[in-house]
Amino acid sequence: MRGKRHDHDAGGDPEVLKAKAALRDDVWTALTEGKASRFPGARNRISNFIGAEAAAERLRETDFWRAARTIKANPDSAQLPVRERALRDGKTVYMAVPRLAEENPFFLLDPDDLADPPRKAASIAGATRSARRVPVDELAPVDLVISGCVAVGTDGARLGKGGGFADLEFALASAAGLIGPDTLVVTTVHELQVRATGEIPTAPHDAPVDLIVTPERIIDARAERAPRPADGVRWDELTEEKIESIPLLRALRKAGH
Repeated sequence: MRGKRHDHDAGGDPEVLKAKAALRDDVWTALTEGKASRFPGARNRISNFIGAEAAAERLRETDFWRAARTIKANPDSAQLPVRERALRDGKTVYMAVPRLAEENPFFLLDPDDLADPPRKAASIAGATRSARRVPVDELAPVDLVISGCVAVGTDGARLGKGGGFADLEFALASAAGLIGPDTLVVTTVHELQVRATGEIPTAPHDAPVDLIVTPERIIDARAERAPRPADGVRWDELTEEKIESIPLLRALRKAGH
């Protein structure tokens, strides 16, 4: 592996962590060699893949997109086209603050109250002008969850970049009642990021996705995917380093949650 792994502060089974790290490296290499990623490159991130706009448009054509009024989205560049289209279509967007690094860990983007055009407002830099930061208890239930991936299986198994933030966001939002059992979880990825059923190793806290959207197709994983984690934040799988790095987790532990 190159440099410090993103899961260096992760808890859990060391063998699963090792297998996940190896698969991430394989996918990043495939994206790089396939010239399928954009600046600043595929490695060590949720890769900004070529075709992200086409995948966002394919998602936009679905009935479940048209029915959604509020979405929760990851902040990565790969899903910027999805967030932009959501704002253009009049949807409210909750976007996680990168690395959940604020006490109020979500941006609220109101399509009727933006300081910048939707594309700029939907970026991390633009959200600091157009959005306000809100605590979890001020969020409304969401109709659709957009999640970024390094890789995703046709069985819905999701592989992130190793920081564990997407799964923590999911656990916090589920515990607060913002995500229900029927809330769809969607990812947009390049075809090179799609893996066969059973290929992606998983841990109990991993939140699967329901629908996979690439520039070429939509894969419905609901029949195969594993059950979603149902017990909120798994404190025993968090390292002290991880808890100390996230203000909301520190506050929850202090409050006895």
